[in-house]
Amino acid sequence: MYMRPAIKLVAVDDTPSSLELLAESLAQEGLSIFTATDPEEGLDLIFREHPQIVLLDLVIPKLSGLEMLERIVEFDPGIDVILMTAHYTTETAVEAIQKGACDYMNKPVSIPALRARVEKLLTDARQRQRTMDLDRELMETSRFEGMIGRSPSMWELFARIRRVAPHFRSALITGPTGTGKDLVAKALHNLSPASATGRFVTCNCSAVVETLFESELFGYVKGAFTGATSDKMGLFEYAHGGTLFLDEIGDMPLATQAKLLRVLQNQEVTRVGSVTARKVDVRVVAATNRDVPTQIAEKHFREDLYYRLAMVELRTPSLAEKKEDLPLLQKFFLERFCEQFNKDIKGITRRAQIALARHSWPGNVRELENALGHACMMAMGEMIDVEDLPPAVRGADDRKFAASAHAGESSAENSGAPSFEQHERELLVDALERAEGNQSEAARILKISRDRMRYKMAKYNLR
Repeated sequence: MYMRPAIKLVAVDDTPSSLELLAESLAQEGLSIFTATDPEEGLDLIFREHPQIVLLDLVIPKLSGLEMLERIVEFDPGIDVILMTAHYTTETAVEAIQKGACDYMNKPVSIPALRARVEKLLTDARQRQRTMDLDRELMETSRFEGMIGRSPSMWELFARIRRVAPHFRSALITGPTGTGKDLVAKALHNLSPASATGRFVTCNCSAVVETLFESELFGYVKGAFTGATSDKMGLFEYAHGGTLFLDEIGDMPLATQAKLLRVLQNQEVTRVGSVTARKVDVRVVAATNRDVPTQIAEKHFREDLYYRLAMVELRTPSLAEKKEDLPLLQKFFLERFCEQFNKDIKGITRRAQIALARHSWPGNVRELENALGHACMMAMGEMIDVEDLPPAVRGADDRKFAASAHAGESSAENSGAPSFEQHERELLVDALERAEGNQSEAARILKISRDRMRYKMAKYNLR
């Protein structure tokens, strides 16, 4: 059972008695309190424990509270920091809030007021935890045999796989490229009795040379042709007791299709060069991204083989048909690539999410997977931004703008429409001016990491 972690609070004050009073006054179930009297020790504690709340004395030896605040906000802008001081000034309070503090309190601190403020922050932190828990539960309930989806089309597909898997002998999976037809085939095998007795064997029909199809599927005997120096088992015999997945079956030659039909009907294979039939017990799953009725009409696919395979036909929807699954798939791939690349990326910026949502995804889920893998490799900070995405994804709007400009340069000049880069540079300059040149504060205003702020300043040659 998943246990929700305790919320953590770190208090830093050079007066031990003040820390004891704070710890006693704020103690409650579900809250872990850590204290430090030294600022460097306090920072180490914050970096190690990653608390949700920090209580910080403004005037402390060796390192000021504002300097500590800057380093805490740079580490994680999401930490709620309350500054406490016996030397209140309006200017310092404003500076503290601008630098990222969530509150500023006078010392001696009113315990009831502090409790009320911390309780509000605890409520907010618990709400964020509940949201994360729901996201985690949603991710778990949306997983099915290696697939992710909560859209009606995916739930229907999952339900059909569950009903069909225990009984099917042959099945046909259709759908666009990159929609996970191989995952559906594997799910059919895993949920069938064949998973306990046999293998899941894959044959990529588009990669087999036409003259070798029969020997690949059915095997051959010694001397059947030049180079056949010994008997060889075909994929049907190798998959005996299990499942054979014929991927891209639309690329199979018609002559081989006729022999495949006989195998499906009789459950017997005859090796090339032999006259002896061998019994096989194999479930066959075929997949294609082609329009089978059109292939049948053009005499590229046997109609009788289609009906034999399509006793059960499953279709995998394109990503455009299940756009509601996009955020879930983004989260799934982001977590997977962060682990693979050993990166701590916390999420995707809003404008990057907009670019992902606007893209048409002709390559479907496979294209999305590649795009997020690329973005995770390129990201320099803790958030994936537009420029981290592949050009094909981030450039959709830029290409439209370029086409529009090319069609009528004079009208574009008169309208003064800015490019994406111009708009981004203006945002950076505005944030730096508001922050009076403080990079950490400008990064907080833009809700990006300080590393990414430095990267963008270098990109646009801002000093």
